Amino acid sequence: MTAWAVSDLITSRFPGVAAPAEDRVNYRFINGFVDVGDLPCRKAFWSTMVGRELVPDVSWSTASLYLPGSNRRVEFTGFWHVPTHLRRWLKGTFRTALPRVLHLRLKTCGGVRIWVNGEETVRFEPFRRNVESSTDITLSLEAGDNQILVHTEDLAERDTTWFVELEVLDKEPLCVLLPVALDQDEVRELEGLSRGVRPSRDVFVNQPLELIFDTAPERDLPIELKIVGHGHERPVLAQSHLTLRAHQSRLTAGDVLGIADGYHGVHLTIGSGPGSVKRVIDAGFLSSISPPPSEATLVDRKRQALEYSARFGADRVARIIAMMETGDYDQESFDRIIEATLTSIDSREDCSDFIMVPLLWLLGACAERMPAGVVERIRYSILSYRYWVDEPGNDAMWFWSENHVLCFHTSQLLAGLLLPEETFSASGRTGKQQAELAAERLGRWFDSVEAHGLAEWNSAAYYPVDFIGLLALERWAEASIARRARALLDLIFRMIALHTLSGVPAGSQGRAYDKELRAGPLTELAPFAQVAFGIGWLNSGVASLPLFCAGSYQPPADLTEIANLAPGRSVEARYSQGLESGKLVLFKNEAAQLSTVVDHKTGRKGHQQHVIDVRLAGHPMARLWINHPGEDDPWGNQRPSYWAGNGILPRVAQHRDVALLIEDTRDARHTWTHAYIGRDGLDDVIIDDNWLIARSGNGFSAIYASNGLELVTHGPTAGREVRSYGSICGWAAIVGCGDGDGFMTFVERIRQTKVSFDRKVRRLVLTPSGGPAISLSYADGLSIDGQARPFTHDQPHPILTYDSAASDVGADRPFYS
Repeated sequence: MTAWAVSDLITSRFPGVAAPAEDRVNYRFINGFVDVGDLPCRKAFWSTMVGRELVPDVSWSTASLYLPGSNRRVEFTGFWHVPTHLRRWLKGTFRTALPRVLHLRLKTCGGVRIWVNGEETVRFEPFRRNVESSTDITLSLEAGDNQILVHTEDLAERDTTWFVELEVLDKEPLCVLLPVALDQDEVRELEGLSRGVRPSRDVFVNQPLELIFDTAPERDLPIELKIVGHGHERPVLAQSHLTLRAHQSRLTAGDVLGIADGYHGVHLTIGSGPGSVKRVIDAGFLSSISPPPSEATLVDRKRQALEYSARFGADRVARIIAMMETGDYDQESFDRIIEATLTSIDSREDCSDFIMVPLLWLLGACAERMPAGVVERIRYSILSYRYWVDEPGNDAMWFWSENHVLCFHTSQLLAGLLLPEETFSASGRTGKQQAELAAERLGRWFDSVEAHGLAEWNSAAYYPVDFIGLLALERWAEASIARRARALLDLIFRMIALHTLSGVPAGSQGRAYDKELRAGPLTELAPFAQVAFGIGWLNSGVASLPLFCAGSYQPPADLTEIANLAPGRSVEARYSQGLESGKLVLFKNEAAQLSTVVDHKTGRKGHQQHVIDVRLAGHPMARLWINHPGEDDPWGNQRPSYWAGNGILPRVAQHRDVALLIEDTRDARHTWTHAYIGRDGLDDVIIDDNWLIARSGNGFSAIYASNGLELVTHGPTAGREVRSYGSICGWAAIVGCGDGDGFMTFVERIRQTKVSFDRKVRRLVLTPSGGPAISLSYADGLSIDGQARPFTHDQPHPILTYDSAASDVGADRPFYS
């Protein structure tokens, strides 16, 4: 049941009483749920909110409608940087000809109360952070119209999954009326428009934004549109009031043109007032489809990137470092950024550790060039900050993940080094004591990461965050810590070079988000590839790029050759990353790249692991992958989401240019799996029964599903999703390259390939024409021509093989490249 009138969001700060927290950080980093105990805000919430007297409010005006769409939930998931009490009211009318008892299954993250005709009937308040709770309920309905009022609430502690799901268990249908001045056809019209809206392209290259709807309205409809950046500051980049004309299913926002390059949110209000629906989708905006010319040397490219960041960077404090380094100084931007930065730090917002490090860099490098009043205010914020869980606090800052631990310890070290004799108010320690403690803690962090690698491997979202800490340590820390930071920077840049093709970093990832997977060259990581390797794009991401460019660190010289392979060459890599052993395999030639994490937590609930990735060189958006959706909404942002991560992790294996997957999603919310198609970047797409074969420039890929492939032609993923229905399914992914007639030769080889899948024993066998049988067993793993091929490269440094096509051994050569 997803048809409701919805109130405005009601929020209030809810911090609880400041207190130190138990230090549960054991420096053994994983991806997924971490039991950190209950923060002060959660304890206060349970003690004051559960079971309290709550008067039903019927006076509120409808802000918008929530209508049936892709999501089976009424969902308000989002991100709040400080502890925040969230509330909304929902209302509707349930009409029944005869009295009846309505049987429902209620699921929620948060707490729910329901009134029927003014009487409180349901009170379900588990309030478990980001954990779904379920109960079966009944509503006694009278004959005629029954007024239903729902109150849903939760406590937001940063990323917050917040929803109400009501599933009707009866076979008898239910009639729902909404309290708005629209007839049934008009409501259905809004439902269809919001359900199917999507951008007409993956990326708009110097083009105005165009939206496509599955249906056309019978009347002119107002549409309000906002383009909102995904960065911490959530800037509104453009705003437009448009009209979708009657009988038209396309809408062009002519004034949404020339905005900052990036993958941005598109916030839509369709209709007006109470008779409107809201929808948030995403779209990419890029100024040039080809990489702009780059400078010849690393030093010059660093300077070029600093100049770009100073002029076009997002409003983050590292942009000021770029301004200072280049002399391209804008006082209005300086004042705005400093104010926002210090407000965030003083409020102890989650992710404020990411901006504290560059603020400390700015103070250390540029204090004499800033007004004395600004310097004093910065010093005050530094001395008042909470640097670790053992210091009292009532915030929602996240201290427990790999990247946050690094940034908090780096902040504590740099703050102590810069202000050694001052007293830090949260801890009562001097700066010298803070620095000594931070150095010890950083030693434990490096011990863990050096032994196991990074749990957030290849992450386009989190490598730039790692760079915040590591580049600052390389620049400011004492020699032994700086040396360890430099070694890890070398390793990360090596992994980036391996997984970069035509200037776009890609590959499997320990933690992925839609906003990076579908962004191509628009991620925060992409400019690092441009500066380090000489091919690629700059964008407004400045979380850490100015630190790289203002510092003296240089990646190893041999990486440019790995990032930009010469024609005819190929490289393969095998290595492990993370405590939970992300066993990584890569095959890359000049025009195609296949990357996987194999045997990783097979059959378990996934988080944000991106397990298989195909990237083709002909276009920056040419990307394909396979996953099991973790939620209903293609534009949702849960962890895992529809496209990023996996509801259930599959069995995966890769040898050279072939990867095999076996999905077993029995008892999952979705019992089917799918593949993403970066359609804008593909010159040819052939769907032939079980195969999808694609070309982008000289790069080729083929994807196979044992249960067949069905192209989605309507809705938000139209033309960009192929589904394979069935809970047990074998998948394969293959890459190749060539020019001239090479693609038709590749297609013919694919059609000659024999594939069999035994569903009962869960065994997938792929046999290339003239090649050995490549077999994956869900229970026993990979074998080739009957010989077991276990993964044996369990160390964090990549083991590379070049040009295996020259091998005379059939099983050790690529099969299609």
